[in-house]
Amino acid sequence: MLQTDTREHAEVAEDHETGTAATAAPAVPDAPVAGDELFFQRCLWCGTPAYRRSFCRACGSMAFQRERSAGDGVVVRRHGHVPHNTWFVAMNEGFNLLCQATGTAPVTVGSRVSVVRVVAPLGQGLPVVEPTRPRPASDRWW
Repeated sequence: MLQTDTREHAEVAEDHETGTAATAAPAVPDAPVAGDELFFQRCLWCGTPAYRRSFCRACGSMAFQRERSAGDGVVVRRHGHVPHNTWFVAMNEGFNLLCQATGTAPVTVGSRVSVVRVVAPLGQGLPVVEPTRPRPASDRWW
């Protein structure tokens, strides 16, 4: 799997005088304190939003700016088998997110959802979303 900058890794520097390893602050100065914020990337060349990409799908650039997402979106389609409950969500900022759904309300295509947990501990797993508003019965999603 492709490894991207997650702002969770800290650089380890060795103190030459004492010979002990000291953990330095993250390389990015504006790193969030809490791990429950959803960040996405925006290409510096063309402005295309993406989530966890190593290069821009529109122009091929590898220069990204990190931005905070509001965490709201619309379910666009199911991914995989029913027991896994994974969905593709079109986020309001313009990128797509593969995530798992939770909650008591049923999730269908067209449902409004919001992110409740970004990743599992240790950075594994998918973001988790919860329905905020079910799809109206009269809406057609196609």
